[in-house]
Amino acid sequence: MSNLLTTFRKQRMRTIGIVLGLLVLIIAGFSMSANAAPQQPQTSGPTNEDCLYCHGKPGMTKTLPSGEVLYLTIDSTHFAASVHAENNITCVQCHTNIKTFPHPELKANTLRDVATTFYTTCKQCHIEQYDKVLDSVHQKALAGGNKNAAVCTDCHNPHTQTRLTDPATGALLPSARLQIPQTCARCHSTIYITYKNSVHGAALTQEGNTDVPTCIDCHGVHNIQDPTTAQFRNDTPLLCAKCHTNNAIMSKYGISTQVLNTYVSDFHGTTVTLFEETSPNTFTNKAVCTDCHGVHDITNVNDPKTGIAIKQNLLVKCQRCHPDATASFPDAWLGHYIPSPEQHPIVYFVNLFYKVMIPTVLGGMLVYVISDIIRRLIERRKGAKH
Repeated sequence: MSNLLTTFRKQRMRTIGIVLGLLVLIIAGFSMSANAAPQQPQTSGPTNEDCLYCHGKPGMTKTLPSGEVLYLTIDSTHFAASVHAENNITCVQCHTNIKTFPHPELKANTLRDVATTFYTTCKQCHIEQYDKVLDSVHQKALAGGNKNAAVCTDCHNPHTQTRLTDPATGALLPSARLQIPQTCARCHSTIYITYKNSVHGAALTQEGNTDVPTCIDCHGVHNIQDPTTAQFRNDTPLLCAKCHTNNAIMSKYGISTQVLNTYVSDFHGTTVTLFEETSPNTFTNKAVCTDCHGVHDITNVNDPKTGIAIKQNLLVKCQRCHPDATASFPDAWLGHYIPSPEQHPIVYFVNLFYKVMIPTVLGGMLVYVISDIIRRLIERRKGAKH
């Protein structure tokens, strides 16, 4: 019996040793295999090179049921210079439904259907901008059934869009700022022509001056609101003041930075400010900046034909609200300059006279009253002694 137990124990130990040895060999084999041939990362679809092998060829098109032609050729040079290529974005990250060839059938009847179907893919990377667009006048029009309302790809061609902002600061690049009016002109061409001939537009489009406002400075970028509302009108003075109270910009052109202060201190501005603060959605017929200066057609105030620094031109503006205004009516308006020896000297010296006279008179009266009180106290004390 003892010999049997001894033999059994030896066989069990031998079996355990063989199993452990096999496990060591298996593990070593896996390790050698991993070192010899490292695994390649899995891809979720074709590479950009695969896509451009076909889509880089000229003349690639598809005729839609509407009869419109959808151009499918992608210029590889323009795409390589785009911000998407710069950030190593692949085609299939946007075209998520394309994994193999042939591609799934494109279910779109018109070119506009293509745009309104695929623009939502932008939110995968640009969720902040996409959310702002949801509250914009464009998105509200689109939701209301207007398929011509602008979507992301109408302003930003995903295959050619270059960088718009400085990656370090987030500030809009000067080159991108120059292109803003042309981008908006794709839909608002008539307004663009008007703007291009204005004092702001001419400086930007003809001189390359990026100090002047472009479309987005007044209307916003992705959260563009309806400019026909009472709130937008009531906020106009504050909108214009963003630039016109900026001394760094205005000092370059000799323009007063008192535009907001002088406006809110007069009858028009006081009333509009009251509405803006208490009832922003209530319309007021009191003049705001655009009533006198124009909207997209703003001209230099010294322009002989339209500039409101010219008395007769200003009178025409005043008569829109004050039809009985006579030639002397505009004289009551001092403009946006604080009176000085150079600007409105008569008003300046009258103000100076009162600034000196009133303290002098009041000060003299105060001295007289105090001295009279002192004299009476002295006399009363002397009478008490007697």
